[in-house]
Amino acid sequence: MGLSLATAEKWVERWELQQQRYAVDREDRFTVIADVVEHSTADRTDRPLVVDLGCGPGSLAARLARRLPHADIVAVDRDPLLLELARTHHADAARYVDTVIGEGGWTRALALDRPPDAAVSTTALHYLAPDTLYRVYQELAGLLRPGGVLVNGDHFPPDDAVLAELAGCVGRRRAERQRAFAQEDWASWWTAAAADPELAELVAERDRRQPATGTDSAARLSLSGHIRLLRRAGFGRAGAVWQYGDSGVVVAIR
Repeated sequence: MGLSLATAEKWVERWELQQQRYAVDREDRFTVIADVVEHSTADRTDRPLVVDLGCGPGSLAARLARRLPHADIVAVDRDPLLLELARTHHADAARYVDTVIGEGGWTRALALDRPPDAAVSTTALHYLAPDTLYRVYQELAGLLRPGGVLVNGDHFPPDDAVLAELAGCVGRRRAERQRAFAQEDWASWWTAAAADPELAELVAERDRRQPATGTDSAARLSLSGHIRLLRRAGFGRAGAVWQYGDSGVVVAIR
């Protein structure tokens, strides 16, 4: 299933563009996540260990590797096509693991040699069902070293429906001003990728796996809902450190 570097570069570049539609101020969000990880690992005398959850084609892992070249990054995803793009285009950024977050044994599949200093994610964990997300939060609370952090960039709407609508509007208007909607969308990217002969085998494997992203996901779980789950799961502190519209970064400290 090996890809040429040129093909991987092309599809990762298109991925980066289409993702601007879905994460308000995406680069700022990446920067905030890196800021938190850097600050939280500043006193480490050994190499910090970071786990990237739902890494896709390596967007966050690559940025963290540039920011923290002394860190060891383990990046995990279930999508064979996106993982192959990451392994080809961002080969040196991380060690990539093919497993399903939340399924039995997924943390063992990471083959970690020490407790992680940080777990990070961006626009990925909302695909999990709420009960699965809670279980993942529990597993991460047990996996991280004391003082370790979970840093999650995602959609975190307010509890109030009217405020949630306003937050969504603020985000959309920001994206419009940045011309984010001029880019292709998620469905168009996947349709085009499926038509590329070099990706055919990976697309077929992805179709065979059929990731479950149904209506029982945590996509509309509010900010306070995430914080409650994190605290119940065993994190001592949890809260938002950055927000624009309903796009935010939540940090939980072990």
